[in-house]
This record gives sequence, structure tokens and C-alpha cells, in this order.
Amino acid sequence: MQPFLVFPNPAPPELIQMLDLTGWSWRAVSDDIAARREEPDDGWGGAIVVADKNPEGAFALCRALRKTDRPLEPLMLMVSGAQLAELDLRDDLYDDFCLWPFQPREFEARLKHALWRSGRSARAEVVEHSGLVLNLETYQAAINGRPLDLTYMEYELLKFLASHPGKVFSREILLSRVWGYDYFGGARTVDVHIRRLRAKLGEEHANLIQTMRSVGYSFGQSRWAI
Repeated sequence: MQPFLVFPNPAPPELIQMLDLTGWSWRAVSDDIAARREEPDDGWGGAIVVADKNPEGAFALCRALRKTDRPLEPLMLMVSGAQLAELDLRDDLYDDFCLWPFQPREFEARLKHALWRSGRSARAEVVEHSGLVLNLETYQAAINGRPLDLTYMEYELLKFLASHPGKVFSREILLSRVWGYDYFGGARTVDVHIRRLRAKLGEEHANLIQTMRSVGYSFGQSRWAI
């Protein structure tokens, strides 16, 4: 998986959080010299350049990335509303731009589109459903961009359910599939973890996990009638 080049270094915390939670690989650089030094053997997967604090450095890096034998793409430029006028006559320096501060869903959509146009992919394996994002590499979870503080078993249970939306699982099956066949706890363990997950998802999203009376639990819209 080729990482994204990210400018500046250190990268803005909100950008780091968004990239990590949604599964994008990245490395931060401070200038074009660092970009060449840190470049992976198989190249960069693209670039995300934030220009709001250091526009001169940002545009200089964009020019350097475009002047190589194989111009780096896609290149996503992030600017503040006050900097929009600075993009005039500079459209050759980037493939797309996004306003800073950014909306996570808009940014991710633009990034996906830019990758699709360039024929690249740099994303880790994730599970997504109705605003829920689970990064299977980093064990991070978020709902509508809000990080979830989950224990290991809460994460494993949520991952299992979210990976099988619409399917109903009995408590016994969940115990065997999530906790393992050698687990000696009772079915109440599942109920306790479901209750904690719903609380952490919040009132707005608690109904992502549905109780099927006398059967068990399902995630998302069930194919069974209650």
C-alpha cells in the first residue's frame, strides 16, 4: 500500500485523525528535499498539501512534485477560504482542492475521486456502515468522524456484527465466533457488551445494533421481521 505524502510536518492533528480512522497510509514531510528522501521504493500514492499556515512552502512543494520526471498524482491541495484567490493561474499545481478546515465526508469523497481518476489506491482495509468506520489495521473506530473509545472485545464484537449487516446471530454464536470456543462465560457477557456498545455509539446510533426478541442481535437493517 503506497502512502500519501502529507505536508506540513508535523501534520495537522485533525488531518491525522481523519486519515488514520479511515484507513489511509501517510507520511509527513517538511519540503521537497524531505519528500525525495522519504519517498518509498514504490513511490508515493499521492499527496495532500495543506497550505493554510505556510502557503509559500505549500506551493513550492507542489511545483517541485509536478516538475519530476513522473509528476506526482493525485495531488490534493487544502486551502482556507481567504486563499481561494491564490489558486488563480495555479491549477496546474494540483488535481483537486478542498477548503480548510475541512468536512471529513467531503474530503474523503474528493480523495476517493482523485484516486479513481489516477487509477491509484492507498487505503487500508476498513468496514463502513451508516457513518461507522472501523479500521481493521489500527483497531480504531469512529462514528460520523467521532472516535469511539472501545475495549478490545467491544471492538471485536462490533467488527463482527458490522461485517455481517442484516444477519441475526444468537448469543451462543456470538460467544463462539467473537470470544472463542474456549470461553467459559455465559450469554450475559454478550448482553453486557452490547449495552456498552450502544452507549458508546450514542443515542442517535444505538439502534444500529438491534435486538431480535428470543433470537439474538443483528447489525443494521435486519432481514428478519420482529
